[in-house]
Amino acid sequence: MVQPMRPADLQHVTVQHAVDSYVEMVQAKTVTGQFSPGTAEVYNRDVATFAELAGADRMLDDLAGDDIDAILLAFARRPDGRKRTVGKDSSQSPASQARFRRSVSAFFHHATIAGWVQLNPMQATTVTSKQRGGLRSQRRALTLEQAEGLLGAAQRTADTDTDEGRRSDQRTELRDALIVLLLTAVGPRVSELTRANVEDFFVNGGIRYWRIFGKGGRTRDLPLPQAVTRILDAYLAEGRSRLDRGAEPRALLLSWRGKRLARGDVQAVIDRILARVDPGRRRSVTPHGLRHTTATHLLAAATDMDAVRRVLGHADLSTLGRYRDELPGELEAAMRVHPLLRVSDA
Repeated sequence: MVQPMRPADLQHVTVQHAVDSYVEMVQAKTVTGQFSPGTAEVYNRDVATFAELAGADRMLDDLAGDDIDAILLAFARRPDGRKRTVGKDSSQSPASQARFRRSVSAFFHHATIAGWVQLNPMQATTVTSKQRGGLRSQRRALTLEQAEGLLGAAQRTADTDTDEGRRSDQRTELRDALIVLLLTAVGPRVSELTRANVEDFFVNGGIRYWRIFGKGGRTRDLPLPQAVTRILDAYLAEGRSRLDRGAEPRALLLSWRGKRLARGDVQAVIDRILARVDPGRRRSVTPHGLRHTTATHLLAAATDMDAVRRVLGHADLSTLGRYRDELPGELEAAMRVHPLLRVSDA
């Protein structure tokens, strides 16, 4: 596909600035007859909604494919004001979701030409208009029971890495377990995970850290839990060396052919681990759903919000709202340990 021409210099603009400039362009094209008034109204309304869901003060070029996926899903869940029927699904219709996606796609096409983004994030989205409704549950946070089932299956998978049955240089159990543990415990973006290099993991004061290179050139050093460190060390000592063909000497995660693992391969890894989970605790989930799981359970455990923000690699606390999902029974649990109503045993 031919990429649109765009200025060589990137203009660092906020989402709101880009939307305002885009609306001005749409209005100008409406005056000259290139857009009908109805089309202009739809575009203007949809990009205003996009700014609201994305965060008006965020830098436009910081948005990646998984952010756009989250925005599309957030729009899909928004109540449709035209639906008045009580007790029925009031979320956006498939037609409205497809229209919104087209509007956002047109906006980013213009943003690429204008030099507001280096790469069009619409090309990295994973949720299609047909899949969007079916993937909603997959992108929600796992419950504690479901998350524990997935983590337990990952650890059991790592422990079966020495089993017979496949050529040694094609065994990926340790790698698969590491992927699920990192996604669930640390909550990186899938792009951050697949870009990770061996030298990004280091020890300081006896604690293993992962230096994550995130969006906007920002880095964050995250301490890894002992359970993750155990699998990481085993993978680096045994699992990775079996996959290494010398083609990607720095890459942490390798395919059995010795190439850096691609973003699209990560879902297949999660699905393999899920197949080992007891059916009563199993629920399909995407890499971004595991990022939601990290944020949701850290916040539910009363972890400091700024610490959670730094774990996820966000510049603004307000962004956490998009990653915080409801958990069954959490309000009841909060009331049971209400800090103002504790009765002394004395």
